[in-house]
Amino acid sequence: MIHYPGEVLFLKRIEILLVGIGGYGNVYVDALTNNQKINNTSFCIAGYVDPFPEKCNNLALLIKSGVSRYESIDEYFQKGNVADLAVITTPIHYHYPMTCSALEYGCSAVLCAKPVAGSIQEAYQMIKTRDQCHGIVSIGYQWSFSPVIQALKMDILEGLFGKAIRLKTIALWPRNKEYYERSWAGKCKSEYGDWILDSVANNATAHYIHNMLFVLGETMNKSAVPVMIRAELYKINNIDCYDTAAFKIITSQGVELFYYGSHAVKENYGPIFSYEFEKGTVEYRHNGLITASFRNGTTIVYGSPDNADMNDLSHTIDCIRSKKQPICGIETAMSHTVCVNGAHESACGIYTFPESIKRYDYSRKLAWVEGLKEIMLHCYTNTLMPTDAGYSWAYPGRDINLKDYTHFPMGDFVASSK
Repeated sequence: MIHYPGEVLFLKRIEILLVGIGGYGNVYVDALTNNQKINNTSFCIAGYVDPFPEKCNNLALLIKSGVSRYESIDEYFQKGNVADLAVITTPIHYHYPMTCSALEYGCSAVLCAKPVAGSIQEAYQMIKTRDQCHGIVSIGYQWSFSPVIQALKMDILEGLFGKAIRLKTIALWPRNKEYYERSWAGKCKSEYGDWILDSVANNATAHYIHNMLFVLGETMNKSAVPVMIRAELYKINNIDCYDTAAFKIITSQGVELFYYGSHAVKENYGPIFSYEFEKGTVEYRHNGLITASFRNGTTIVYGSPDNADMNDLSHTIDCIRSKKQPICGIETAMSHTVCVNGAHESACGIYTFPESIKRYDYSRKLAWVEGLKEIMLHCYTNTLMPTDAGYSWAYPGRDINLKDYTHFPMGDFVASSK
């Protein structure tokens, strides 16, 4: 075990089980092995679960320190081990069963990577298990734990900006062939039939859809409730799911949210956002700062929401000590999952870009669409869906009512490409 004594101890040291130590799990391993305390709380890495531990940058240190590897959460607990906190950074379809399993084995808290789950019904089951076990579950949307985002949200709640009118965000991030070679990447379902829905909107850029919903929540730990979605889903890569999307979302307060995301581009662009209110506009642009510009000429520079990777971990440990629910829990994160689920039903399929605009960079193993960056930027600037902008390859989605949306699929959705 790696054990670091804090200056001010909790009742006992926090025993942390790491579930997934490669990929984004590296961030938590690095933080826990390179810091001597978290919020003045004594902690130890009690064990880790990962089928491919060699993908962990600090694996040698874990082994040298005597931290044991386990094949599964079941094996860890069935061997008599305990844990106060499970940090779960696994593929999407494991979020639900592993979170529930950790709680049922007696973990006080779980910090689970985003998104909350592959389907909304799984999120509801997670709530049921959490409540039955009297546990705590945080969902790792890092921006929600950022003091900058929280300061912005507090000002919104206190009426500084007036009524929200329209929020929009765009993130265009290339992803090459190697990205999709992971067994679950770009899949709609696992080999066992579990929903994954891995896509640009449900994975890499999920933060920016969630953030629009989060800042409009009626309290600090709530998100806005989506009541309608219209979506267009496209792809260039040979995957089940989509790599390009446009969403139009309406919240229960009548606010329009627009999202534009793609992995089928040649170069990075964004994320950027523009949140329009009665009294001013909040923007996040390439300088990395969130800035509010009011109609009376005044401005507020909130700062950068980034560099908040470990805030979710320290916040969750605080919740264990205070026995309070987190600022971004299951219910907070569910609004994003409702939108992603509803998007599939809206689009009625995933459409492949025409051959005439497909391009391939062999040196980067990257498939991209000629002119797509400019197209998405045009749609973002004018708050249009691609079909509304008149692009010949675009297919319109239908409006999906998300009120009382509790199960995916609700309608006649079929996971298919066209």
